Amino acid sequence: MAGLEGMEQPRPHSGTAAADRATPPADGAAVPAPAGPVPTGPEVVGDPAVDEVRLPSRPQSARTARRLTAAILLKQWSLSPQLTEHSVLLVSELVGNAVRHTGARAFGLRILRRRGWIRVEVRDPSRGLPCLMPVQATDVSGRGLFLVDKLSDRWGVDLLPRGKTTWFEVRVGDR
Repeated sequence: MAGLEGMEQPRPHSGTAAADRATPPADGAAVPAPAGPVPTGPEVVGDPAVDEVRLPSRPQSARTARRLTAAILLKQWSLSPQLTEHSVLLVSELVGNAVRHTGARAFGLRILRRRGWIRVEVRDPSRGLPCLMPVQATDVSGRGLFLVDKLSDRWGVDLLPRGKTTWFEVRVGDR
């Protein structure tokens, strides 16, 4: 992650699926909106690197998403601590937006890896698009997408028939 500031990088963030088609979801398939009971507490289990993990739309779910992200990136995939730290911060911001702004009962978390990239996705049933706002030094909120924009190599939103997936990608040095 060191040196990202000076790199020329594609940065789709228009908030429309059309603008993000240059980087389709890794499997190319739209994921249906969450259905059934919403998991809560310690029974939330799963591996978002294998399949989408559903989490309840509560502030406490940000901690679970951070824990899952760190475990996969640092322990399972042996990625750098700095890349893991940035990704954990960014997943927390996407989860925070899903919890605060969508009115959903649950959201999905998925973490994908392909040669040279990791991709973190947060899916919710709202079709309301996130908006990258200008940030001032004195602002006490509204910095989430600003951080996603600055710390990821690219990010975007894929509109689904029922909801959306907000995602970010970070370059990794595969061996």
